Amino acid sequence: MPSKFPSLASWHSRSGGADGLAPPPHRPLSAHGGFRRLYLTLFFSLMAIFWVGVVASWLIDDWREDHYRQRLASGPMALLTSLVASQPESSRDAWLSAYEDELGIRLALSDSETLMLGFMDRRRLAQGGVLARQAQGEIGWQLYQRLPGEDDAILVAHFTGLSEQQPLQLVSLLRQWLELSPDDEREARFQELRSRISLPMGMGSGTPPGLSNSQLAQLNAGHVVINVVAERSSLGFYAQFSGGRWIMVGPLSPFESLPIVTIAMVMALMLTLLGTAIYFIMRSVEKRLTRLEQTTASFTAGDYNARVTIQEGEYLTQLGLAFNTMADQVQAVLSSQQDLMRAVSHEFRTPVARVRFALQMVDDMSESPGIRRLLKGVDDDIESIDRLIDEILTYARLDSATDGLLPLEPVSLEVRDIADRVVETLTPLHPQLTLEVTGGQELNVHADSRYLQRALQNLVSNACTHARSRVHVRLLGDERMVYLSVEDDGAGVPLEERERIFKPFARLDDSRTRHQPGVGGYGLGLAIVARIVQWHHGRITVDTAPELGGAQFILSLPRHYEAMEEYT
Repeated sequence: MPSKFPSLASWHSRSGGADGLAPPPHRPLSAHGGFRRLYLTLFFSLMAIFWVGVVASWLIDDWREDHYRQRLASGPMALLTSLVASQPESSRDAWLSAYEDELGIRLALSDSETLMLGFMDRRRLAQGGVLARQAQGEIGWQLYQRLPGEDDAILVAHFTGLSEQQPLQLVSLLRQWLELSPDDEREARFQELRSRISLPMGMGSGTPPGLSNSQLAQLNAGHVVINVVAERSSLGFYAQFSGGRWIMVGPLSPFESLPIVTIAMVMALMLTLLGTAIYFIMRSVEKRLTRLEQTTASFTAGDYNARVTIQEGEYLTQLGLAFNTMADQVQAVLSSQQDLMRAVSHEFRTPVARVRFALQMVDDMSESPGIRRLLKGVDDDIESIDRLIDEILTYARLDSATDGLLPLEPVSLEVRDIADRVVETLTPLHPQLTLEVTGGQELNVHADSRYLQRALQNLVSNACTHARSRVHVRLLGDERMVYLSVEDDGAGVPLEERERIFKPFARLDDSRTRHQPGVGGYGLGLAIVARIVQWHHGRITVDTAPELGGAQFILSLPRHYEAMEEYT
């Protein structure tokens, strides 16, 4: 036994593809990595949406605050513009000056050109709205509203601060303005003013609801009464006319910003629900794509009957139908090619047999050494054609068979016995070579004896064709797998050719072409080995022989044929 024997650990440590014992080449890459990247993309997208939502909520809150200011300012500005509009133009300046001190508000009349208002601002004022702008370079806010009935006269009110006296003075001013109208017109003036503002206002008679006795006494004494409703954090202002009727402005509630924590919680909840829905949808799509990937892998591995299971109303139904249609067309093309190859091969047998019979008759009738030598050459060529036909039919049978239809008869076999028989058969055909078998004592495998011997014989015959002096068959196994290594001391197989040589009719360059007359392959021997190994759910790989330096073909088979699903 040789001193150098490759250990099982060293075989397992080799790289994949055509150079090791990892899964065979052309195995489809798993889609799980792509889905992980997709899930990460979705996660970061949801985080981006979360922060966009927070910023949008802040902008919305800012818009709400601006709307609140304009709504709150609509009452005083509607009252002031009505009062200014009722004054003669000659006395308006005096009126503004008089009420500036009384109200604590700076008042002025101007126009849109002087104020340099934009298009949207002018449009808002033309529609009767109120503009609220923070004063530039000053403290406070500036309010703008067009005088009713006048196109380009705009009242500007500058609030530097809000005191308790300002709403009281404004409500008192409202009462005075309404009292200037006769009793029968007072209601109409009040309704016209209320239609221009966004504040709640009301007019009534009798005892106002919700006021205490002391507040009623102040109201009857002609004072403006403030009613605070603590439960709703609101204010109401009451004023009474001399005839007993009263008006109410309010209730007015302070502006409440949306808490950032509340915004964040709502956004987080929404994104959680959205993310959960997206996750379950993507998981469903991932499962279907994984099934499609597995079917594609089976189809690529040679199971041309593999099809995608189609369910009504399922995601990716059209993709599955397209795959099944493609698979049907590919299978039909391959089947027609295989039928043609089998038919042609069968048809060749009859004329070949007739030619051989005719040559035999000519050989019997002729005594000329030259003619006999020519006939011997023709007979060798016919023998080569016969072997080629046999290999074509064998490969066609292995290639066209579908799972469960190939007539395999797996039994428990002694691997060493099969290797010894192969070497004994081929040794007389190659007297110039040394063929030896090492290892494999009491090494069993569950396989078809005829096909396994054919695979090993093809490997050893291929090694004999290219070896210079030695061919070495090594046998090794563990609890799950059996490894048959066939090595030679020839030129070896180039790295770039190690996948192609297992394809039918593949031939290498001159370094591995036949160099013995009448001996050589047709590019089907290794293809047949690959198909036999596939049907036994094993692997065939090629490497550089560690001891002899030539090619090393490693045939890996599961010990138990029933456990095939674990190795595919």
